Amino acid sequence: MSPLGPLHRSPLVDQATRRLEEQITAGHWPVGGKLPGEVTLAKELGVGRSTVREALRALTGAGMVQSRQGSGVFVTADRPALDWPTRLRRAELAHVYEVRTMVEVQAARLAAARRTEADLTAVDAALATRLAAGGADDTAFVDADIALHTAVVAAAHNPVLDDLFAQFAPVLREHLVALVGVLGLRSGDPNHGYASHADLVGALHRGDPEEAGQVLAAELEATRSRLLAD
Repeated sequence: MSPLGPLHRSPLVDQATRRLEEQITAGHWPVGGKLPGEVTLAKELGVGRSTVREALRALTGAGMVQSRQGSGVFVTADRPALDWPTRLRRAELAHVYEVRTMVEVQAARLAAARRTEADLTAVDAALATRLAAGGADDTAFVDADIALHTAVVAAAHNPVLDDLFAQFAPVLREHLVALVGVLGLRSGDPNHGYASHADLVGALHRGDPEEAGQVLAAELEATRSRLLAD
């Protein structure tokens, strides 16, 4: 009996894609192996060849199969390739923090060397907003904190860093809103981390890249260590 089995409900292309992906992941067709032809797959799935063709196209886009002209379709990976935002959402927060540190510490150094008066005005305003958010709920506090970090990254004047941090921000927000309360980060100190953030802004004003990097690295490492401890 075929391990695939016929499909019965629509949308057929999505079902066919999912069924073929499951078989590849389970090792029915190993990496490097060749898939049966379209006619055979269509018969086993109980669909038309056009549906199979679309399913194979989707698996090609996911990096799982590759069509070789005159030879057939071959398995190239047993898992779909994940885009960067998806990888971040699935990663452990401690791991995200390690990479975040690499990105932001260098951004802080660049910001201290490149900041303009407009940048300093922006980070000052963001620091003030973060301080005011001490009286707000955890969501507003996290939003204000991320906004300050975003302003620091923007002061580095590197569009690649801007884009990279923009990918981190939604993941950080989602996790931190939940963890601020769970870890008790604001218990007894509604403006948790204000002193280190003020020191960071001060280093930017003084144009001191080394100090800016050290202050931010220490602040991020303290949070990462807290995550690992809990």
